[in-house]
Amino acid sequence: MQTKILLDESEIPSQWYNIQADLPSPLDPPLHPGTRQPVTPDDLRPIFPMELIRQEVSTQRTIDIPGEVRDILSLWRPSPLYRAYRLERHLKTPAKIYYKWEGVSPPGSHKPNTAVAQAFYNQKEGIERIATETGAGQWGSALAFATQLFDMDCTVYMVRASYDQKPYRKIMMQVYNAECIPSPSDRTEAGKKVQREHPGTPGSLGIAISEAVEDAATHDNTNYSLGSVLNHVCLHQTVIGLEAKEQLARADTYPDVVIGCVGGGSNFAGLSFPFIGDTLKGKTTGTEIIAVEPAACPTLTKGLYAYDFGDVAGLTPLLKMFTLGHDFIPPAIHAGGLRYHGVAPLVARLVHDGMISPRSYYQNEVFDAAVAFARTEGIIVAPEAAHAVKAVIDVALDCRKTGEEKTIVFNNSGHGHFDLSSYESYFTGGLIDYEYPAELIRESLANLPKMG
Repeated sequence: MQTKILLDESEIPSQWYNIQADLPSPLDPPLHPGTRQPVTPDDLRPIFPMELIRQEVSTQRTIDIPGEVRDILSLWRPSPLYRAYRLERHLKTPAKIYYKWEGVSPPGSHKPNTAVAQAFYNQKEGIERIATETGAGQWGSALAFATQLFDMDCTVYMVRASYDQKPYRKIMMQVYNAECIPSPSDRTEAGKKVQREHPGTPGSLGIAISEAVEDAATHDNTNYSLGSVLNHVCLHQTVIGLEAKEQLARADTYPDVVIGCVGGGSNFAGLSFPFIGDTLKGKTTGTEIIAVEPAACPTLTKGLYAYDFGDVAGLTPLLKMFTLGHDFIPPAIHAGGLRYHGVAPLVARLVHDGMISPRSYYQNEVFDAAVAFARTEGIIVAPEAAHAVKAVIDVALDCRKTGEEKTIVFNNSGHGHFDLSSYESYFTGGLIDYEYPAELIRESLANLPKMG
């Protein structure tokens, strides 16, 4: 009975998989926030290095991973694929449950897979500092880790709710020599404007993005970096799914169901895109792809598929995605990394085309699942990843009813060691099951940018 399926370091993928090559038709292009015309490389040059801009628009199926990036990835990659035998027995399910364990990276999540690549390309172009935002702190700590390896400075605008809830994430960034600022802040005009209009706000990823973009755009030595949503971020994360395909092949199986949590969409895309690509290329049929989000921020399940800004201040290009409206500020739930009004355009497109099935859950049922997982598999997962665990348990229990021996694989995207206050709230009855009122979502969507 093999619990872990391991690959050798020599088997770290040498190329990323670009799902844009296999879409039936091209993505709707991002639009300039002022002209509403498709953005050009020159529009993005003030905040992104040219190689990432090329990757953002590329339709080449594979893109080489630089040797310097692979060398750093070898600190934790290939990550293990686990068979969750103990969870299976606990659930009395005939299903086979596998999970890709991304919590083995130094910062504890999947985020360094793209942080290292982005820091590398920025440093190659002479950039000295990177500004970014972070929700729960996973991305901020990953970029702090990566920039330190490349001898760069890093400024992180951390959503206020998470800054207060998760102080050890801030300390982790400081250990990696980054500056961590609660958002909204007094550092930027965008932050000061939000504070005037919404005193005491818990903040949001949309606000923090505005601050980081403004910071980058107003300093010549600084670029902006995003930990999710954009095409090149999803591209870099496909090392997860590419490794998982090889590991499952060695177990002589292929998934019937692929599951991941979704905020911006990076960990979900990283696992699922290589499997969705198999379907798009006609290699497989029938694989169910499930995207899981919080009921408190139901972007995929209750949002609108439309062009919208990626940030509150309207500084970013307009992206065609599912959105709750760029000025949507979700409640301060503990899954801070899932508190985003939009989603990756590639994920949104595949949901719109029926390739991905979204579902949402409440906080307490998510933590029920996380505790069950910890008590069987031993891993205390991040609140974000716990959403995927909840869906896995539901699918596995359905298999118990039907007798189907489905193979389920999910992305266990990070550990919850710095999220124990969330678990404390669960045990003391302090978690509130938010469901955002439909009328407030309608009000937010009424403020979508007018498109001619």
